[in-house]
Amino acid sequence: MALDPTEQHLRHVEKDVLIPKIMREKARERCSEQVEDFTKCCKDSGILMVVKCRKENSALKECLTAYYNDPTFYEECKMEYLKEREEFRKTGIPTKKRLQKLPTSM
Repeated sequence: MALDPTEQHLRHVEKDVLIPKIMREKARERCSEQVEDFTKCCKDSGILMVVKCRKENSALKECLTAYYNDPTFYEECKMEYLKEREEFRKTGIPTKKRLQKLPTSM
């Protein structure tokens, strides 16, 4: 049974696992300043990071949660996933491997 590359239906694993994974990755990129602040605080504080980095942790959680709860952001990540899935169904090559195998010289 061949899958239609342009089909838009999502399985549960796609909705509940794969799209949220893309959301986490993109949200971490967009909240890079807060991630950097929290990471620096944790490195500088050592074992006391739980107590000393509350402000940075709260700022990071707030930034990430804002993206996780944004329906527009979800749709953006869903469309990105559907595009990747469509390409995979056409070529049979996952996006990461397809990007790695691009020729470096002409």
